[in-house]
Amino acid sequence: MGGSNLNSVRWRALATIAGANVLAMATWFSATAVITQVSSAYSIAPQNQGWITAAVQLGFVAGALTSSFVALPDVIAPRNLMRIGMLIAALANVSIAFTHSVPLALALRFLTGAGLAIVYPPAVKLLSAWFARERGVATGILIGALTLGSFSPHLFSGGEVAWQVVIIASSILALIGIPIISLLPPAPIALPLAKFELNAVPKILKDRGVLLADCGYWGHMWELYAVWAWAPVFFQASLIACGSHAKGGPWIFIAFGLIGAVGCIVAGVLADRIGRSLVAAGAMIVSGALSLTIGFTFGMAPWLVITALIIWGFSVIADSAQFSAAVTELADSAYVGTALTLQMGIGFLITLVTIWLIGAAHSALGWTHVFALLAIGPALGAFSMLALRRRPEALKMAHGRR
Repeated sequence: MGGSNLNSVRWRALATIAGANVLAMATWFSATAVITQVSSAYSIAPQNQGWITAAVQLGFVAGALTSSFVALPDVIAPRNLMRIGMLIAALANVSIAFTHSVPLALALRFLTGAGLAIVYPPAVKLLSAWFARERGVATGILIGALTLGSFSPHLFSGGEVAWQVVIIASSILALIGIPIISLLPPAPIALPLAKFELNAVPKILKDRGVLLADCGYWGHMWELYAVWAWAPVFFQASLIACGSHAKGGPWIFIAFGLIGAVGCIVAGVLADRIGRSLVAAGAMIVSGALSLTIGFTFGMAPWLVITALIIWGFSVIADSAQFSAAVTELADSAYVGTALTLQMGIGFLITLVTIWLIGAAHSALGWTHVFALLAIGPALGAFSMLALRRRPEALKMAHGRR
């Protein structure tokens, strides 16, 4: 295959992988997008609403770890694994519209997350086979697709559409992704082993470069999903407080879905040109500043709150792709799979803490101060990435652009 032809095919492969992920990830926040109606239907107290999202996170962690422990990606071809994951996520998600039990609804959200755990990691693995160079922007596009798809249900939330319709529609989108991923061309190189090996964990934790990249990611995850879960609730409450009857859903999609996807791509391009650690640290400094200050916009003019949300939406996800890309470049090739699984598993477990924390602390701190708790993560994450940038092994990242 000629160089120009291969280049064309790999970008077509990226478009296919990203397109399928946009559709599959619609199930992630499907119930969160209509949380007010779901909470009313299930009599869920406001402080417990975060569990609707947290159950997906827990399912994702369980699914990713189980898949890695049994080396599922080495038994089932990644494309087939993604199709299975989309089917599981779609069926579990749509079932929520037809049940009236809170425990069953949470179990179905858990199963949705488990299904998505065998969609996203194999997508990253496929991507690494196509992009030895320009991996930052390619991974950024994939994370942007995840972001865009995750927030697509917000387009229909808060309107006249019944919450069950939003759930069903997101499940249909995930099903459409199944034939799309079938269009993916065969990978140009053999895909690496991605099994989780417990005995490799001490080696990973002793690798200072990988550990700093992990700490950056864990600080990022301390903030990310709590923002994604609670910012829509904050914005709708702010609209009510200022006397507006507008619906926040479309603006949430624009700020965190559309602008967030743009942030991923812009950061990916910059990371490949000026360095991963610098871009990641910069994004976390901006998003952390928004966590500290956005509460003070509560109840103010909608345009002011929307402007803050757009900046937050851009910065809070912009750095996400760079942590995984960094680990693939820094870790010993013998345990890259374990390093990525460890990074992701701990990261998503952290999100359970902060999603719960914002709900629990809201009654005491109010919207004005509660998001400040999230600034701890990006502060530590930015410190870790800047420390990584000063280390000699950082030259392994982005072909010397640390």
